[in-house]
Amino acid sequence: MSETAVSVILSKKKQFDREPDRRSADFHDKLFQLEAEGELVVQRISGDYVEVPTKYGIAKKIQKANLWHHKSCGQCGHIPGYSTSIFWIMRKLGYGYHDPEDQTSCTAWNYYASATSNQAAQAAVALRNFAAAYETGYFPLIHCGTSYGHYKEVRSELLHDGALREQVRKVLAKLGKEMVIPEEIVHYSEWLYAVREEIRSRMVYDFSNIAVTVHPACHYYKLVEGDAIFDPDVYHGQRTAAVSGLVQSMGADLRSYSTFFDCCGFGFRHILVQRDFTRSFSTLRKIEVMKAEADPDVVLTHDTGCVTALDKSQFAARAHERNVGIPVLSEAQFAALAMGAHPFKVCQLHWHSTNYRPLLEKMGIDWREAWKEFEVDAKRLERGEQEFLTWADVDA
Repeated sequence: MSETAVSVILSKKKQFDREPDRRSADFHDKLFQLEAEGELVVQRISGDYVEVPTKYGIAKKIQKANLWHHKSCGQCGHIPGYSTSIFWIMRKLGYGYHDPEDQTSCTAWNYYASATSNQAAQAAVALRNFAAAYETGYFPLIHCGTSYGHYKEVRSELLHDGALREQVRKVLAKLGKEMVIPEEIVHYSEWLYAVREEIRSRMVYDFSNIAVTVHPACHYYKLVEGDAIFDPDVYHGQRTAAVSGLVQSMGADLRSYSTFFDCCGFGFRHILVQRDFTRSFSTLRKIEVMKAEADPDVVLTHDTGCVTALDKSQFAARAHERNVGIPVLSEAQFAALAMGAHPFKVCQLHWHSTNYRPLLEKMGIDWREAWKEFEVDAKRLERGEQEFLTWADVDA
């Protein structure tokens, strides 16, 4: 390298060292400024909360109780045990919450997959849901990684675009709602990370012999990356600590693999228009690599699309005799199982495609007996004796 090139590099380094990292700008300053100017309302974190580290050093508050659950359309439609596991854990730890009946879809799938919406419509949907949470007094907790990432992008747009704020304000006025942005946008996996020691203290099974690989969801930590949890005690702060930090706290055997940064294959647009690509990517770039390099008992992730793609894609690969066959769960289901949740009444593993029974056996859970118990409840529902299972049925 020439002396000139070295000189330029050193000069740029000195300039970089003098200037603050633009990526680490704290959005809270602009948020509170706009509130002071009467532009919007900030819903504050209240009650007991935990501060967690983010990628560029800005502390993030995670409220522990009184949470408004922003559910995931994909979880409710394809992986119902995902959502019920989150609720069950919160109930077992004694934290109150609100399960709203008036929540709308975030419509981010429309935005990412088809690009047929527009900026103001997307932002108005986000703030409509934030306002709905604010009206109840409960703080929003986002279940879906895509909703979470999209809402962070919307927040950034609104904080820096006065014309967009005015468009959204007009939409919300027709709905009779205020312009509300929460102090923090929190994903459920961040809440699990914040209460991970409480989960560990309530474990009824020893998972130290369970080997785990983690797929970190792209829409969680690649969209507005500075607002995702990065803990120096988890992979030396070089990977997001969501999911992995919980696995470590639970004492399970966390194993790494080379394609951890890759997408699960879902990708939103190609799951719709190039499904064979999704299945191939999920199995060849993710599952087979995990098998060869880490040989896990289970894959854990924290987004609807990721569980769907990694679990549901394996049936096609098995037909071609590929090296697949790893059960895929959300870390919420994994933690609930460890705390004694019923594998079918709560975690609803029968909705999953890849064989999970050997995993349950290794965990020390009698899935045959659990299935018999579930069938008794299913027959009662079939006979019309009750409309649905209650929490009392689940906890019995």
